[in-house]
Amino acid sequence: MTDEGRVPKDEARMTRKIGSVRELEVYRLAFDTAMEIFEISRGFPKEERYSLTDQIRRSSRSVCTSLAEGWRRRRYKAVFINKLSEAAQEAAETQTWLEFALRCNYIDNGNFGKLDDKYEHIFAMLITMERKVDTFCK
Repeated sequence: MTDEGRVPKDEARMTRKIGSVRELEVYRLAFDTAMEIFEISRGFPKEERYSLTDQIRRSSRSVCTSLAEGWRRRRYKAVFINKLSEAAQEAAETQTWLEFALRCNYIDNGNFGKLDDKYEHIFAMLITMERKVDTFCK
């Protein structure tokens, strides 16, 4: 508590009960990043439609879906941790597809760096969630 009797913003945010997966910062970041990838991948060549384009869209979206599945099943700590791990695996796969897109000159270094950094941030948040699993599991 501060001198004025109020809970500091950071502490209040950490103690607030999260009611939906959509309230998780990591989910919002993963969702927004998947949408960025969708928009960027619209410019990929047509011959990549059934390979790179579909794969990068699928893996980026799977980060969110793994988080959503884990959130709904968080009463089982092991399942929740497994879903966090799956989300991280999908994020790593997305980074690999981004690297292919860069190497094929479908995206530039700036977009690659920005998106790659976002996935590194997502990894950090997922690791933190795993370390603090008891605060998320019922």
